[in-house]
Amino acid sequence: MTKLTVGPWVAAQKLPSKDLALDRLAFLERSRTRATTPTVAGLPLIGMGGSCGKPCFALPYTLIWTDANTRALEQLAPAFGCFVEYGVYPHLKLHDGGQEVAAVQDWTTCATVYLRPGYRQAEELLTRLLETLRPPVQG
Repeated sequence: MTKLTVGPWVAAQKLPSKDLALDRLAFLERSRTRATTPTVAGLPLIGMGGSCGKPCFALPYTLIWTDANTRALEQLAPAFGCFVEYGVYPHLKLHDGGQEVAAVQDWTTCATVYLRPGYRQAEELLTRLLETLRPPVQG
Protein backbone atom coordinates (compact mmCIF):
# COMPACT_ATOMS: atom_id res chain seq x y z
CA MET A 1 0.00 0.00 0.00
CA THR A 2 1.47 3.33 -1.04
CA LYS A 3 0.60 6.88 -0.03
CA LEU A 4 1.14 9.54 -2.66
CA THR A 5 4.75 10.62 -2.95
CA VAL A 6 3.90 14.14 -4.08
CA GLY A 7 3.66 15.63 -0.57
CA PRO A 8 6.67 17.93 -0.94
CA TRP A 9 5.35 19.23 -4.30
CA VAL A 10 1.91 19.88 -2.77
CA ALA A 11 3.39 21.56 0.31
CA ALA A 12 5.52 23.84 -1.88
CA GLN A 13 2.35 25.17 -3.57
CA LYS A 14 0.54 26.14 -0.38
CA LEU A 15 0.69 29.48 1.36
CA PRO A 16 3.14 28.98 4.24
CA SER A 17 1.67 31.81 6.35
CA LYS A 18 -1.13 34.39 6.07
CA ASP A 19 1.33 37.29 6.18
CA LEU A 20 2.65 36.17 2.75
CA ALA A 21 -0.81 36.20 1.13
CA LEU A 22 -0.17 39.61 -0.46
CA ASP A 23 3.48 38.95 -1.29
CA ARG A 24 3.74 38.61 -5.08
CA LEU A 25 7.41 37.60 -5.00
CA ALA A 26 6.72 34.82 -2.49
CA PHE A 27 3.95 33.56 -4.80
CA LEU A 28 6.32 33.60 -7.77
CA GLU A 29 8.86 31.61 -5.77
CA ARG A 30 6.24 28.99 -4.85
CA SER A 31 4.97 28.76 -8.42
CA ARG A 32 8.45 27.88 -9.74
CA THR A 33 8.04 24.38 -8.34
CA ARG A 34 5.29 23.80 -10.93
CA ALA A 35 7.92 23.65 -13.67
CA THR A 36 8.50 20.02 -12.71
CA THR A 37 5.37 17.90 -12.73
CA PRO A 38 5.37 14.65 -10.75
CA THR A 39 3.61 11.52 -11.95
CA VAL A 40 1.91 8.75 -9.97
CA ALA A 41 0.93 5.41 -11.48
CA GLY A 42 2.02 6.85 -14.83
CA LEU A 43 -0.48 9.72 -14.62
CA PRO A 44 0.63 13.36 -14.56
CA LEU A 45 -0.23 15.52 -11.59
CA ILE A 46 -1.99 18.47 -13.22
CA GLY A 47 -2.71 20.63 -10.20
CA MET A 48 -4.65 20.69 -6.95
CA GLY A 49 -8.25 21.16 -5.97
CA GLY A 50 -8.95 24.82 -5.37
CA SER A 51 -10.72 24.40 -2.05
CA CYS A 52 -9.56 20.96 -0.97
CA GLY A 53 -5.88 21.11 -1.89
CA LYS A 54 -5.88 17.49 -3.05
CA PRO A 55 -3.48 16.58 -5.86
CA CYS A 56 -5.27 16.19 -9.19
CA PHE A 57 -4.37 13.62 -11.85
CA ALA A 58 -5.53 13.52 -15.47
CA LEU A 59 -6.96 10.25 -16.73
CA PRO A 60 -5.88 9.48 -20.33
CA TYR A 61 -9.48 9.38 -21.55
CA THR A 62 -12.71 11.32 -21.24
CA LEU A 63 -15.45 9.91 -19.08
CA ILE A 64 -19.21 9.82 -19.40
CA TRP A 65 -21.01 8.42 -16.37
CA THR A 66 -23.13 5.37 -17.14
CA ASP A 67 -24.96 2.74 -15.17
CA ALA A 68 -22.10 0.31 -15.90
CA ASN A 69 -19.19 2.50 -14.77
CA THR A 70 -20.97 3.82 -11.67
CA ARG A 71 -21.75 0.22 -10.67
CA ALA A 72 -18.09 -0.68 -11.30
CA LEU A 73 -17.04 2.23 -9.08
CA GLU A 74 -19.41 1.03 -6.34
CA GLN A 75 -17.95 -2.49 -6.63
CA LEU A 76 -14.39 -1.14 -6.39
CA ALA A 77 -15.00 1.10 -3.38
CA PRO A 78 -15.27 -1.63 -0.68
CA ALA A 79 -11.81 -2.97 -1.59
CA PHE A 80 -10.51 0.35 -0.24
CA GLY A 81 -12.83 0.55 2.77
CA CYS A 82 -14.99 3.11 0.97
CA PHE A 83 -18.46 3.85 -0.28
CA VAL A 84 -19.45 6.12 -3.18
CA GLU A 85 -21.24 9.39 -2.49
CA TYR A 86 -22.77 11.12 -5.51
CA GLY A 87 -22.78 14.90 -5.52
CA VAL A 88 -21.85 16.93 -8.57
CA TYR A 89 -19.46 14.02 -9.20
CA PRO A 90 -18.66 10.77 -7.35
CA HIS A 91 -16.59 10.82 -4.17
CA LEU A 92 -15.06 7.79 -2.48
CA LYS A 93 -15.40 8.13 1.26
CA LEU A 94 -14.14 5.89 4.04
CA HIS A 95 -16.74 3.77 5.81
CA ASP A 96 -14.95 4.61 9.03
CA GLY A 97 -15.67 8.31 9.59
CA GLY A 98 -16.71 9.34 6.06
CA GLN A 99 -13.43 11.06 5.15
CA GLU A 100 -13.15 11.72 1.42
CA VAL A 101 -10.16 9.96 -0.14
CA ALA A 102 -10.93 10.49 -3.85
CA ALA A 103 -13.18 12.36 -6.23
CA VAL A 104 -13.59 11.68 -9.95
CA GLN A 105 -14.62 14.53 -12.23
CA ASP A 106 -15.91 14.18 -15.76
CA TRP A 107 -15.55 17.09 -18.13
CA THR A 108 -16.16 17.23 -21.86
CA THR A 109 -12.43 17.46 -22.57
CA CYS A 110 -10.87 15.37 -19.77
CA ALA A 111 -11.44 13.26 -16.68
CA THR A 112 -9.60 13.90 -13.44
CA VAL A 113 -9.08 12.20 -10.09
CA TYR A 114 -8.42 14.11 -6.87
CA LEU A 115 -6.72 12.07 -4.14
CA ARG A 116 -6.08 12.62 -0.45
CA PRO A 117 -2.27 12.50 -0.32
CA GLY A 118 -2.10 10.90 3.13
CA TYR A 119 -4.45 8.03 2.27
CA ARG A 120 -2.36 4.88 2.72
CA GLN A 121 -3.69 3.21 -0.46
CA ALA A 122 -3.74 6.31 -2.69
CA GLU A 123 -1.47 5.07 -5.47
CA GLU A 124 -3.16 1.67 -5.60
CA LEU A 125 -6.57 3.37 -5.70
CA LEU A 126 -5.47 5.64 -8.55
CA THR A 127 -4.25 2.62 -10.54
CA ARG A 128 -7.51 0.74 -9.96
CA LEU A 129 -9.65 3.78 -10.87
CA LEU A 130 -7.67 4.11 -14.11
CA GLU A 131 -8.45 0.47 -14.98
CA THR A 132 -12.03 0.41 -13.67
CA LEU A 133 -13.26 3.57 -15.38
CA ARG A 134 -11.51 3.05 -18.75
CA PRO A 135 -14.22 3.22 -21.42
CA PRO A 136 -14.75 0.07 -23.46
CA VAL A 137 -13.00 -0.02 -26.82
CA GLN A 138 -15.39 0.93 -29.61
CA GLY A 139 -14.91 -1.00 -32.76
